[in-house]
Amino acid sequence: MRLQILQVPDCSNVTPLRERLDEALGDTAAQVTVQVIDNDVDAAAAGMAGSPTLLVDGADPFAEPGRAPSVSCRRYRDTDGRVSGAPSVAQLRQALLGQDPQCCAAGPDTPEPSATTLQAWRARATPADPAERALHQAILRGFAGEGVAPDAMVLPQTAAPFGRPVAEVLARLHDRDVIRIGPDGAIRAAYPFSAVPTRHQVQLARGPSVDAMCVIDALGIPAMLDTDAVISTAAPDSGLTITITVTSGLAVWEPPTAVVFVGAQAGTGPSEELCCDHLNAFPDRAAGQAWVNAHPEVPGSIVDGADAEQLGARIFGGLLRG
Repeated sequence: MRLQILQVPDCSNVTPLRERLDEALGDTAAQVTVQVIDNDVDAAAAGMAGSPTLLVDGADPFAEPGRAPSVSCRRYRDTDGRVSGAPSVAQLRQALLGQDPQCCAAGPDTPEPSATTLQAWRARATPADPAERALHQAILRGFAGEGVAPDAMVLPQTAAPFGRPVAEVLARLHDRDVIRIGPDGAIRAAYPFSAVPTRHQVQLARGPSVDAMCVIDALGIPAMLDTDAVISTAAPDSGLTITITVTSGLAVWEPPTAVVFVGAQAGTGPSEELCCDHLNAFPDRAAGQAWVNAHPEVPGSIVDGADAEQLGARIFGGLLRG
């Protein structure tokens, strides 16, 4: 396990972070390095979203979607909703185990636990490495422009300035569940986009029709691309179509009683296996609750359309920034 602390010079919160990290590690062997950063350019290159930032095997387990890299002071919310300059010991232990360190966070502005878990889960997969981020954004733009995964000839050109083989970068993105690569080596998904047909279609106002991995991903696409769109999604049990028309950031649901289930199966694995099939819209709360009752193995909660829109925007809205 590689642990790296990114900090500004003389950051006072590094000491409590080191103390809590040592306690969380216990007898676990780990290499801990420190990098001092004093400008936004280096912060962006290293993946520092404020000081201090902890990277676990190159990923920020406390990443927040849309948060820009910076040399500002970083704040963390503990399990009691209190703000601190470093994660708690319990949160660090969860992060070191590869679990969601935010799933138990609480506070007046915190989403429902299942929504918080999903948001943190996807945020941890946001690439911090410059080459990975560049290739990821090229893939997203390819889907947005053509409705399919980008041409294989484009990707080596994107990776070339970083001196890394495109196959290596794609494998890293796949391992971190940023994209999914099929057995044939083709890109099967780049959340929020799917390269294969799904029950969630998004007709872009200034582009093609694209398939989304789930309804939350579909809601995140207009926010990510800053465009109007019409989303058509089918309920998983009845097949009834729910339509969401997004105009200038405002969404109109048809039927207006529609709700969204947000949840995931327990276990470890990529999002496409544990949650994508379960993030669905229903024509009304009764229909959603009937599905929940029939699937007790999938913990989660039912949210209204506005909450689902906000969740999609928080997860995907910042992916093409920077």
